[in-house]
Amino acid sequence: INCVNELSIQKIAIDIPSGLMADVPSEGAIIRAKYTLAFQVPKLAFLFPDHFAFVGNWVLLDIGLHKEFLKKVETPYFYFVKKDVRKILRVRSKFDHKGKFGHALLVAGAYGKMGAAVLAARAALRSGLGLLTVHVPGSGYNIIQSSVPEAMASIDDHQDFFSSPPSLSSFTVIGIGPGLGVADQTVRAFQKMLMLRKIPFVIDADALNILAANRDFLQSVPEGSILTPHPKEFERLVGEWKNEFERLEKQQKLAKDLKSVVILKGANTSIAAPDGTVYFNSSGNPGMAKGGCGDVLTGILTGLMAQQYSALEAAQLGVFLHGFAGDLAAYETGMNSLIASDVTDLLPEAFKRAG
Repeated sequence: INCVNELSIQKIAIDIPSGLMADVPSEGAIIRAKYTLAFQVPKLAFLFPDHFAFVGNWVLLDIGLHKEFLKKVETPYFYFVKKDVRKILRVRSKFDHKGKFGHALLVAGAYGKMGAAVLAARAALRSGLGLLTVHVPGSGYNIIQSSVPEAMASIDDHQDFFSSPPSLSSFTVIGIGPGLGVADQTVRAFQKMLMLRKIPFVIDADALNILAANRDFLQSVPEGSILTPHPKEFERLVGEWKNEFERLEKQQKLAKDLKSVVILKGANTSIAAPDGTVYFNSSGNPGMAKGGCGDVLTGILTGLMAQQYSALEAAQLGVFLHGFAGDLAAYETGMNSLIASDVTDLLPEAFKRAG
């Protein structure tokens, strides 16, 4: 294997690169393929970033395994594709009204970080919710009112950051974190929100960092919530891991402990449900590795949760549609020029094509 790897030729692996284990950590020499032609279904190892150097770009070859056989194979791991969206996405009826699609509260933004609040709010509205209220510091009032006129504004007592929660009685879900900051008053206000009303949260960005720094807050996260860390935020929450399989186990454990859904963002974003099931996403591209794309995902998830999708349904739909809109945007702009706003702008097309 080492001799093959040293050759300056294009290497193609059939089914799986020699030396790479499919579902346990690998040791020793592994073929470094540029392409892998995999049989029927992807191997778990293909979906981890540490293995890209060995697997390269992979494609599936249908070798004729019976579909009924595949349905009966017991596994906690699934690959979420476009056809799965159609099984979950609901069709609206003629007499539906805005009251049927929920009222979300988005707590986001601080002085100098109002862009995150705007991105999340616009994405939430594009996701189909009925009503949206955005809670922002005083300095963000004019920004949110002019940038997102479809949303209502709730103004914090502090000019520069989140310091006190509004009344929560009218909301069906709370999205919190984008551009929030971690000021002491913000930490206390977030804790108070967790204690006030047990409705689902979508927790991202600085709200995750607050949880990591105040681990006793985790026990107050309402069941049926969604957490959306990127790898570094996840490490702050659960500690380091030796390999990607251990990381996956930690993700499954956190979802089980919180009775919530944990999304680990990245290529083939993984969605861990409380029962241990994990769904790997098939959409998205490297052009989305830009500031603000995570804020857009938070808005999408908040918008879907407001419409009474379960946490798992919202995570599956939200992650796929977010990535699919990013793929459409990359086709138009190229990956280098893609920005977070492009993803929101292409959400309507993503809904239409996937639904």
